[in-house]
Amino acid sequence: MLLAQAVGITEILVVLAYLMVTFYLGWLGFKRTKNAADYLIAGRDVHPFVMALSYGATFISTSAIVGFGGVAGMFGMSLLWLTFLNIFVGIFLAFVFLGGPTRRMGHRLKAHTFPELLGKRYQSKFLQIFAGVVIFLFIPLYAAAVLIGGCEFISAKFGVDYQVALLVFSVIIAGYVIVGGLKGVMYSDALQGSLMFIGMIALLIATYAMLGGVGQAHADLTEMNEMPSLFGAIGFQGWMSMPKGPGWGEPQYDLWWIIISTITLGVGIGVLAQPQLAVRFMTVKSTKELNRAVLVGGIFILIMTGVAFVVGSLSNLYFHKYEKVEGTIVSVTERTGVTAKKERGILKQIPCQLLHVDTDGDEIADINLIGKGYDVTLDNGKTIPFSKLMPNAKIDQQPDGTAIIHPRATSFLRSVVKGAGGDWMFNSGSIIPIYVTRAMPGWFGLIFLLTLLSAAMSTLSSQFHAVGTSIGRDVYEQVSHSKKSSMNITRIGIVIGIVYAVIISNYLRGGYFIARATAIFFGLCASAFLPAFVGGLFFKKITRAGAIASMLTGFLITMFWLMFIKDKEARALGVCHALFEKHSLLLDKPNWSVVDPVVVALPIAIIVAIAVSIFTAPPKEEHLDKCFGASS
Repeated sequence: MLLAQAVGITEILVVLAYLMVTFYLGWLGFKRTKNAADYLIAGRDVHPFVMALSYGATFISTSAIVGFGGVAGMFGMSLLWLTFLNIFVGIFLAFVFLGGPTRRMGHRLKAHTFPELLGKRYQSKFLQIFAGVVIFLFIPLYAAAVLIGGCEFISAKFGVDYQVALLVFSVIIAGYVIVGGLKGVMYSDALQGSLMFIGMIALLIATYAMLGGVGQAHADLTEMNEMPSLFGAIGFQGWMSMPKGPGWGEPQYDLWWIIISTITLGVGIGVLAQPQLAVRFMTVKSTKELNRAVLVGGIFILIMTGVAFVVGSLSNLYFHKYEKVEGTIVSVTERTGVTAKKERGILKQIPCQLLHVDTDGDEIADINLIGKGYDVTLDNGKTIPFSKLMPNAKIDQQPDGTAIIHPRATSFLRSVVKGAGGDWMFNSGSIIPIYVTRAMPGWFGLIFLLTLLSAAMSTLSSQFHAVGTSIGRDVYEQVSHSKKSSMNITRIGIVIGIVYAVIISNYLRGGYFIARATAIFFGLCASAFLPAFVGGLFFKKITRAGAIASMLTGFLITMFWLMFIKDKEARALGVCHALFEKHSLLLDKPNWSVVDPVVVALPIAIIVAIAVSIFTAPPKEEHLDKCFGASS
């Protein structure tokens, strides 16, 4: 009853109707799933339009819309370089150059999963098992990022507790992916991709209309570049500008390396070796279908990521210039610390006055705003002028006791939420949900809810499908040498993956975790899988030893970098500090501690694949003929 009051009957009915259609498509997939090929690769007869939307909907999730959109709210339109790389690498190169060879080799070798394709290409059970274990262990990290993105919006839109949203959403996801297999997943993806496309187009048009048109909005946002920023010390130069750089050896270049190495390269290149995406290429009949899917996929990715990054940046203009909060100030917290950064060994809190506002008349605060910031004097006598860096809200008291409040905040400073421990924090993952909830009409919030539900469900279903098949087919079948109970193990693996992702989602909210987790998984896939994957498709002289050495090298260097070099991840894991009493081995060397592992691990993995292959025995000709087709 309380949930119904918070959400509203209309919203509940619309969401239920959407879920009924989604479950019907899952059931349809179940009815048409007759064998392993149907469950794992949709019977290899998927229409190119369905495949393109499934690929795009799987690729683009709430981690892109909410997570990276929130990062764009913090750092600006420099993230559009990721959109370019997503289209050029994730669609053009993937479909035109990798799609056909992946489909043909997958058909010839009768491979049903990405690890199985690698294992059969190199005649190595170790490769298949190792790749399956990596996928099983690390996709839930990416899935957690997607779950958080979806639950952030549900929580912001309806005032539902974050943990409740997380539990309900997870149960829904589990329902149709366990039953329907990849056919059910891809049918649902096509519907969800269509809804996502419509929702994001509507969001872009509504945003520019509200901000005075394209030219006016961009001009006003450019003027805001002159505002003092919390991120100025690491190279932020405004939402319409690239960070300071390229450069090396100074903290002022940190943001450039974060944007380029982690966000742009880590995600932009990592898409080529995504297991849940590569398997889509094995679901169509011919290369002709793949080529037909390029245009659909390219437009889809452009709209999904481009709109998220543009709107995320423009949300700063709305919050600073246009937002009005009308309601009753229930209480005022005169001085409290709002966490801007919380990691092992670091707790950066900004002293603020918080206004707790009731906007719906129930005498319970539903919006929390910064009233003003306070300066801080450090032990060394230096003063940090937070009073100049933080917004000063303008409050117009009304005769009836209510108030009209102009927060005059930037997006990051508007994203004040209460964390799991009850402490206040800035949460970039809340920027897009708060913007849509505050700036858009109520009916649009419902459309956008379906957009985010679609984005999250399409990606999560594919992620958990990959988790299940990796443990069922790629590990269990290879270790037990039996296909008996493999489907049951697959479904058990899906449940384990969901539980694992939910636990991560519950404890690691905040600190732009959504974007970080996505980049970690994409970068790991690039470093560990990409050399063996591309080498196996195009180069006959890449040997089994070369592929194994490359995969182990990419994986181990990435793990080393995350545990001992990259500051945020090394602090979270705590291994480096436990062994060396330093949070990062290169923390005192500017820029190194923010460089993404893929920048180091991928080139070394490529070199290792080539070098080891030169000095080891090549595959037998008859096996290469089976992989590539008999030479004429």
